[in-house]
Amino acid sequence: MKVVGIISGTSFDAIETAAADLRLEGDAVVLRPLGSRGVPYDTGLRTAVAEALPPAATTAGGVCMLDTRLGRAFAEAAADATLAFCGGHADLIVSHGQTVFHWVEGEKALGTLQLGQPAWIADRTGSPVVSDLRSRDIAAGGQGAPLASIFDVLLLGSGERRRAALNLGGIANITVVPDGEAGDTPFAFDVGPANALLDAAVEYLTDGSETYDHEGRRAARGGIHEGLLRSLLAEPYYGLGPPKSTGKELFNLPYLLERLAPFGDIEADDLVATVTALTSRTVADALERYDILEVVASGGGTSNPTLMGMLREDAKEVRLRRIEDWGIPSGAKEAYAFALMGFLSVHGLPSNVPSCTGARSAVVLGSVTPGRSPLVLPDPAPRAPDHLRIED
Repeated sequence: MKVVGIISGTSFDAIETAAADLRLEGDAVVLRPLGSRGVPYDTGLRTAVAEALPPAATTAGGVCMLDTRLGRAFAEAAADATLAFCGGHADLIVSHGQTVFHWVEGEKALGTLQLGQPAWIADRTGSPVVSDLRSRDIAAGGQGAPLASIFDVLLLGSGERRRAALNLGGIANITVVPDGEAGDTPFAFDVGPANALLDAAVEYLTDGSETYDHEGRRAARGGIHEGLLRSLLAEPYYGLGPPKSTGKELFNLPYLLERLAPFGDIEADDLVATVTALTSRTVADALERYDILEVVASGGGTSNPTLMGMLREDAKEVRLRRIEDWGIPSGAKEAYAFALMGFLSVHGLPSNVPSCTGARSAVVLGSVTPGRSPLVLPDPAPRAPDHLRIED
């Protein structure tokens, strides 16, 4: 089955698309990457997303218009990926959408909202679309995140050492896979901000002329302000145990400015270096807390050499690898993960990992929007796969 996965993360700088040929083979799900690409948002749409995110206020009309604009943008991205990688036709499109609100109170997730109306994707491509994948996990008592843990658990499996998959997107999240000991189960959680505060700081400091720290150059020039770093590390969220999830509802520019205020003027590059160090320290602390010996990193943050250098220094005992070692481009990992989730859903298979999200049970995720043809789903699979094999 040719499947296109689409996601725009918490950094909302681009729509990531990835196409895969997926099949079930015994106890394995086999994924053959067909290609991936990122489609940058146009400036107007990116601004509209930013203006709808907390702590900004919006209206029902604003949400409706943004849902349509994002749906059209996702539809074009899906059509381009289908043409480029699937010969013009995909059997299934899986759209995560753009998260605009993730409702968490205390340690419990109560709701989540991803925009990007799937009807536009189905109409543009003619393919059925699986969307709204997070809500069912939340309804089952889970955090709705990190959903990509299904990809991590099936890919890395259990072994002789405790390993983890690390995604450095807007938010950093970790999936810890078992080391083979009896009773050891996988678990996952959002660590805290990866690029969320870093991007917000750069955009603020440059009055919007820059939206991220290109190749980590600002952080490399700056020095870490230890007082501000200690203040940022005192955030209570970091002390919570898994499962837990967070987003820009907490880690946003006003949050950063509030913690910056007591320290007066700090040089721009020093602020960027300090926020970069926050990401590195919080990730390293999490790896140490759970005795991780090897980590497989992905996400946009892996292209920031300053951040990766800090992480290697802060987590010296951890072997740091990249998802490229498995033939998956770092920026496309989550798009491939959602392609996998949608593939499992249409086969009647759960694609959440309850021990990772905190859900009461494994459940089939997502809602299906039919394409142009009558909706015909595959026969339900007799059993869920227990590992993922990446095929050249």
